[in-house]
Amino acid sequence: MIHIYGYPFTRSTRAVWALEEAGAEYGYTPVNLAKGEHKLPEFLKLNPGGKVPALIDDDLVLTESAAICTYIGEKFPASMLVPTQIADRAHYFQWCFFAMSELETPLWTMAKHTQFLPQERRVPAVAETCIWEFQRATAVLAQHMAGREYVVGGQFTAADILLGGTLNWARATKISLESAVLEAYAERMAARPGLVRAREREAKAVA
Repeated sequence: MIHIYGYPFTRSTRAVWALEEAGAEYGYTPVNLAKGEHKLPEFLKLNPGGKVPALIDDDLVLTESAAICTYIGEKFPASMLVPTQIADRAHYFQWCFFAMSELETPLWTMAKHTQFLPQERRVPAVAETCIWEFQRATAVLAQHMAGREYVVGGQFTAADILLGGTLNWARATKISLESAVLEAYAERMAARPGLVRAREREAKAVA
């Protein structure tokens, strides 16, 4: 059975969301970031980077949320989280890579320089540039999403998990998406029962 190591309000929610969408059975172990559990030797054996999520499936150890979501889609093909048609599959990977390299990176850079890096390594002034860069990426995504419900092939995929999750991260930190199309898309993703269940599962694990 698949096992996820994670913590609420982190990228591990993406992995749990994918598992819920797939209807998979899975175990969940919280890694309390506030208490530094991600730096303990036993967790660093799973992910030397000291980050969540980490997925264990028999002998497979997998990190990086986009890779984990894709693996879940491949393991549970009936979920259709990863398209099987070759052109849709190519576009799926295009938008997964866009989510991680273009859309999320400015948000994470800003978060590091305002919260997570050691104080002496922070450059808070970078935040303005990060917001500008993020909104350049949202403009590209908004153009693509006009007239579409989902990003690829007319149905929900793990690319929507990555994109929708990132947009809602921005909204939670009061960064404007500057697009009614993306606001509506983010709302649809936030309302998915699979995400609601994922958040409940993570909250219950740390209660």
